[in-house]
Amino acid sequence: MIDLNNKQYYNNREVSWVAFNHRVIEEALDKRNPLLERLKFLAIASSNLDEFFMVRVAGLKDQIKLNFNERENKTQMTPKEQLVAIDKDNRENVRLQYEQYHQLLQELEGHNVFLKQPEELEPHNYEVIKQRFEFEIMPTLTPLGIDAYRPFPKLSNKSLNVFVDVVDATGEDKSAIVQIPALLNRIILLQDDQRMIFVMLEDVIIHFIGRLFSGHEVRRAFTFRITRNADLSIHEDGAEDLLIEIEKFLKKRKSGAAVRLEIDTRNDPTIGGSFLTHELEIEERDVYKIDGPLDLTMLFQLSGMVSKKYPQFEFKKFEPAPPASLGIRNVYEAARERDVFFHHPYESFQPIVDFIKEASVDPATLAIKQTLYRVSSDSPIIEALKNAAEAGKQVTVLVELKARFDEENNVHWAKMLEEAGCHVIYGMTYLKTHSKITLVIKKINDELVPYVHLGTGNYNDKTAKIYTDMGIITTNKEIGQDAMNFFNYLSGYSEKPEYNKLHVAPFEIREEFLDHIDQEIESHRQNGNGLIIAKMNSLTDKAVIKKLFEASQAGVKVNLIIRGICCLKPGIPGVSDNIRVISIVGRFLEHSRIYYFYHNGEERMYLSSADMMTRNMIKRVEILFPILDPDIVTRLKDFLQLQLNDNQKAREQDMNGVYHYVRNELEPLNSQEYLVKEAEQFRRSLKEKPAVPEPVMSRRSKLLDRVISRIRKN
Repeated sequence: MIDLNNKQYYNNREVSWVAFNHRVIEEALDKRNPLLERLKFLAIASSNLDEFFMVRVAGLKDQIKLNFNERENKTQMTPKEQLVAIDKDNRENVRLQYEQYHQLLQELEGHNVFLKQPEELEPHNYEVIKQRFEFEIMPTLTPLGIDAYRPFPKLSNKSLNVFVDVVDATGEDKSAIVQIPALLNRIILLQDDQRMIFVMLEDVIIHFIGRLFSGHEVRRAFTFRITRNADLSIHEDGAEDLLIEIEKFLKKRKSGAAVRLEIDTRNDPTIGGSFLTHELEIEERDVYKIDGPLDLTMLFQLSGMVSKKYPQFEFKKFEPAPPASLGIRNVYEAARERDVFFHHPYESFQPIVDFIKEASVDPATLAIKQTLYRVSSDSPIIEALKNAAEAGKQVTVLVELKARFDEENNVHWAKMLEEAGCHVIYGMTYLKTHSKITLVIKKINDELVPYVHLGTGNYNDKTAKIYTDMGIITTNKEIGQDAMNFFNYLSGYSEKPEYNKLHVAPFEIREEFLDHIDQEIESHRQNGNGLIIAKMNSLTDKAVIKKLFEASQAGVKVNLIIRGICCLKPGIPGVSDNIRVISIVGRFLEHSRIYYFYHNGEERMYLSSADMMTRNMIKRVEILFPILDPDIVTRLKDFLQLQLNDNQKAREQDMNGVYHYVRNELEPLNSQEYLVKEAEQFRRSLKEKPAVPEPVMSRRSKLLDRVISRIRKN
């Protein structure tokens, strides 16, 4: 009897995340990506890592401080053991990241783009920098001495600072800190004939730092950066107003305990951080000495500046096509006839915005109800909801105030929506509302018609251009009733509804997955054709993983497309040898969640806001919704097969948990670029023949037909 609790069958959640960030860094090494896009992948990796330290590493450190030494339930690692494993793999990631950073700078120099130190500038540019420091930079700087009368300052999370050692006229050593103003542009561009020359703000400040310490000799100066614990507790119990509690929480977050210290060692590789580690109450293992500028998210800014001169060094601009199942039709008219499917960013997000906008001005609209998790800073959807409320329509909006790192933005929107007359609710105690649902109720010919949008991604018009997400708009009456019950449950005091078609966490989604896997196991025993395909961001839930192991042992073929964390190890003989795991990291962030069960031809296809993660299925309000239109089911199956045959951006996990690029003799297939080209072709066809398009299923390319045919033979 095989023990499915054996820790050798699992990947640690945190270590698996570090492996995902390694795949992001790999994209910076991939010369098939344009030069500036490779720089952006380095920036993405830095942004990812900041959040990882602020939340996951901080959480492990908190456990150690509280003497919580219990082992996590999959790999049986203690918090301290997890930190050691994270550190080992992450330091290799950082080394590779900066090695590639320097390599890409050399490539830029081949195109007359230079990032220089002030002392490397030619005299005329040096004078420009000197004047800029004197009149624009120095007035904003405040040197903070450290002594008995001036204690070590409270430095903001992720801020850049300069540590300075000086000696006064009597020979006494002193130390000070100069905070680098966040509102000044960190990258300074100097035009020089045909060249683009950049200098970093912190390098300019360090070069002229002596101007701030007259009468003292500067012995050394270096840049450092602190990452703080941002995963502080929100006290929901007894809170009279969660919005006020969140605002208190945001103030506390800025001064959470330090969890990482980064030091720029370019000017002096021998720099130690003992004084800083003592003041910050961290250990030497929390220090990262970096051979390069800190916080490579600045490469987003650098890339944007360079792209104005070299647009060819970015991905070719891509304009999303109209949704294939909608074409040029009005979304409300189309949804009365059949479900309308959306696949962003290949298909435009604008119809979703128009869905809300039109409802806000249509006299037939009686009510709009919507959940908001993350929205853009100038969201047209927020504006439409405000207009609807001001026009007298019933508007109910659940704004999730606990959406991590969007809390401040969401507090702002909640206040604005309330002022406009919307009924604003904040979610449920101890649960995040992560579901993506909108209900529009119209009165048409004396009949109430519910229109429901359900999606896998946020109502964010900005991220919809770079995240891959899916959704439907339906007038299915049972789903419409479910949507009404869902919102009534969130806004009032009704008992948990009995849903017709939807499955809602924290009560039902995990159970639904387990039931479907059991059904697939039984179906395979009877028919020998068991198949499960699931696409998600992360897989961590042990109950689901064990059930997938059982399916594999029964002979069910399990194909998993998991972008990020995967705690399941595939390919282990007798345990998971019928399970395949791939991760696709490419131009767009894979974000859609799709779950397919073959059931001997009685197929079940679902989309969801939820991953197969314990937190999603137990600690969040999520929705798993069925795809009932057979054409959309076919389209989703074809999409899944397309990704499973990606041999350009897909990496496959081996039985040891290590990922390798998928390489084979088949025709090269980059699934994301394939869908970009398909969308471009469809958009052109609409211009040539502006009519309602034929169903998308009949427009499949010969390439995809060959791919699907090959899979079905296998």
